[in-house]
Amino acid sequence: MGWGLAALNSIPFFLFLFLVAVLPFLSATAHWWEKNPNKFYVSVFFALVGVALCLVPTRDAARVLHSYLDYWAFLSVMGALYVVSGGIHILGVYEGFPFVNTLFLAFGALLSNVLGTTGASMLLIRPLLHANRHRKHKSHILVFFIFIVSNSAACLIPLGPPLYLGYLKGVPFFWTLHLLPQCGLAVGLLLVLFHFIDGRIFEKEEVESKGRMSLEIHLAARKIYVRGWTNVIFLVLIIGAILFSGYILQPLLSGVFGGEWGDIGSKGFQVAALGLLAFGSYRTTPKAIHQLNHFHFAPLQEVAILFFGIFGAMIPPLALLEAKGPAAALTQPWQYFWVSGVLSAFLDNAPAYLNFTTLASTQFGVASNHLGELAAKSPRILTAISCGTSFMGALTYIGNGPNFMVKAIAEHYRVKMPSFGGYMVWSLAVLTPVFLIVTFLFF
Repeated sequence: MGWGLAALNSIPFFLFLFLVAVLPFLSATAHWWEKNPNKFYVSVFFALVGVALCLVPTRDAARVLHSYLDYWAFLSVMGALYVVSGGIHILGVYEGFPFVNTLFLAFGALLSNVLGTTGASMLLIRPLLHANRHRKHKSHILVFFIFIVSNSAACLIPLGPPLYLGYLKGVPFFWTLHLLPQCGLAVGLLLVLFHFIDGRIFEKEEVESKGRMSLEIHLAARKIYVRGWTNVIFLVLIIGAILFSGYILQPLLSGVFGGEWGDIGSKGFQVAALGLLAFGSYRTTPKAIHQLNHFHFAPLQEVAILFFGIFGAMIPPLALLEAKGPAAALTQPWQYFWVSGVLSAFLDNAPAYLNFTTLASTQFGVASNHLGELAAKSPRILTAISCGTSFMGALTYIGNGPNFMVKAIAEHYRVKMPSFGGYMVWSLAVLTPVFLIVTFLFF
């Protein structure tokens, strides 16, 4: 297949991502797009187009089946973590002073590695808003929350997009600990910047309120309690099931039935096990906790619908990268870091990760569905892609799923959040210098 025809086959994928990014912000389509059934129709259409563009010329049904096996494995982790985090409720309020806010974001950074960016964001956003309800200027707190908790910090354990997709394709579970220096530097710099900015804004508010704000915050603080500890057990079981499927079951089945059946069997086990754990968590969590967390399945349904379309529509461009990747101009880690990152900022970080790991695999002569080989042969390239797609999803509201969810919840609490363009002014001013420092030190 020539470049021209192959590129044409990739148009539906990029068109779908463009529509996902734009439709929520157009006044003519925003209300229509809010309804999940309408998203479903659009998603299924583009999924079918992508599958057809693969099957008609190549009849490669195995590629389609493997793509949707990855989809179900991916969705099982997202769903299980979402349900478990929805069963944990934080009671009480800490004091919303700059130093305490900084510590809270640092705690959120650690938690995002355990619950994933979506789980940690949904668990912590309401306590953060409640603690700072006496602050007059607080949109910057939410912006940094998106920078850190919803994106940059979740690099050490692959329990969320995009790094979980790498684990599904053979990257060792604990390989992501190699990202600690880059992640630690980026998050550390962001926490220092946040503390400085929040401190300056707080001092200005104190002068304007003549000291009343500090007293109100101090009086509002109450001891913090956590309800739903049973879900911590479910969280441990989820991580255990993921490790068992990847490190014990997959090699065992591969040795008996061959690599392909080992992959299918281990991912099938994971889907079933995580589904049962999510069901157990949901059924054993008291309804009162779900009500306090305003827990419902609409956000998870939206993720399932949109990624159904993404996993189908991306089959042709991934095939294109496998075939034409060696001729691409990207060769250096810094190039992969910036190009994959900028793409993830506008087209979601999960497909950006898959596209660029596929491209890198072809350049280094390894199979794109066995990224463990890429991690062994060219760890700096995989590190650059992992960091780029994880960090730079924070550049826009649409770069990662939790970003827009945090914005919507904050506005529900009547916090005036920056517009799409206003948010990018913040992200470019704050994040670009941080990413440049990471580039010069590591890539």
